[in-house]
Amino acid sequence: MTRVWKWNRPVTVREVLEDLQQERTIAYTTVMTVLDNLHQKGWVRREAEGRAYRYEAVSTRAAYAAALMNDAWSQSDNPAAALVAFFGMMSDEQRKALRDAVRIVQGPETAEPEPERRPEPEHRPEPGPAPEREAQNPAAAPEGDGR
Repeated sequence: MTRVWKWNRPVTVREVLEDLQQERTIAYTTVMTVLDNLHQKGWVRREAEGRAYRYEAVSTRAAYAAALMNDAWSQSDNPAAALVAFFGMMSDEQRKALRDAVRIVQGPETAEPEPERRPEPEHRPEPGPAPEREAQNPAAAPEGDGR
């Protein structure tokens, strides 16, 4: 699967064989059997091209990894404890990636809203005499309507 994901396109048995042979000796029939097994399991689809097949991944490597994690988690008798243990094994970088992923999945509409912050009113002195002056100098107060 690594080779099929690496190229991200339909591949032939011959292409995979030649790539693997750069690292080790392997038989054509071995590669053909493995790709056929992957097809039978539903991990790759294939299309005939002449007398050969071209194989293509059914899902991405990330989707495959997610399915493995989901399968393992769903088989736990205590999923919360399994998650805590899994998170405990993560590096700081992996935990950051997890937090980023949760933010992406939650999206902006489900994110916790920030508290509304109102701007503080500017303090401007009121026009006219200060309240203390009015109390000290009653003549400075505006005149009434004469009643």
